[in-house]
Amino acid sequence: MLRRLHKEQPASFEFTPANLAWAKGQITKYPEGRQASAIIPLLWRAQEQEGWLSRPAIEHVADMLGLAHIRALEVATFYFMFQLQPVGTVAHIQICGTTSCMICGAEELISVCKERIAPTPHTLSADGKFSWEEVECLGACTNAPMAQIGKDYYEDLTASSLNRLLDEMSGGRAPVPGPQNGRYASEPLKGLTSLKDHDAGKAQYNASVQRAVDLRDGIKRIDGTEVPLLTPWLGKAAKPAKAKAEKPAAAAAPASAPAQKPTGLAAARDGGADDLKRIKGVGPKLEALLHGLGYFHFDQIATWTAAEVAWVDDNLEGFKGRVSRDNWVAQAKALAEGGKD
Repeated sequence: MLRRLHKEQPASFEFTPANLAWAKGQITKYPEGRQASAIIPLLWRAQEQEGWLSRPAIEHVADMLGLAHIRALEVATFYFMFQLQPVGTVAHIQICGTTSCMICGAEELISVCKERIAPTPHTLSADGKFSWEEVECLGACTNAPMAQIGKDYYEDLTASSLNRLLDEMSGGRAPVPGPQNGRYASEPLKGLTSLKDHDAGKAQYNASVQRAVDLRDGIKRIDGTEVPLLTPWLGKAAKPAKAKAEKPAAAAAPASAPAQKPTGLAAARDGGADDLKRIKGVGPKLEALLHGLGYFHFDQIATWTAAEVAWVDDNLEGFKGRVSRDNWVAQAKALAEGGKD
């Protein structure tokens, strides 16, 4: 299928502060020089922000990763999960049209979409709230026919139930996802034939549906405010940007202390250097690099402050960020006290 960029494009694209913080966090997952590996998550975040991928968004992500624009365009046009045209402001309906769903009534669901939304896929409804498309197998064959709408699956659908879902969403309500015919999960339509004792104590919804009901954000686009941005590989969690205006610079908290080089030794102490390779994440090359910086012993690394860790992290050429990522200080302290690696 030929996939082209939409004929109407916005003038520019910028990540929101929260999404920008998230994107920068994702880039740090990858070693220096390998930032291009973040292309898919960053394109996905841009799509979540706007609903679809515009040319400015694709090129903005490419610039963030130091890629030629054509490289990002190749990725965006190859993967069908990326929408290259505007989608409904409320929801984009993805009807599964593969064998099981087609046999069980997917064509009726597509007819509803053609009547209620637009005669052709990837076309906005008259009020701009909805769009639709037919997709390949979504893996819920036992509950066919089904559709993915936003983050959730809506299963065991009929033309009537899909019409009801569209009415609820159009009215600003978040319908309960999962089976729409009273089925609990993926058990036989006539009821359980085994494990019946489990059936007696089941909750109102299966775990996936219960989670969706609790969050009530199935058709809400991810915007960076859902949960704190976690970057455990950096040894910390970056907080999402606040929606409210920040305090003036004069009232801002003082900046963090600058990185500081730890005191090193000209040579290992009598008895020779410790085997630094016992620290998880340290191999022969890193050990030699540490020796070159004057660090030969566990007790040296065990006393590094946060500022000193920051300096070493930034000066391990080819291995930046390893000290924080693998928590060398805690490991070295245990080894210095006679612990095992």
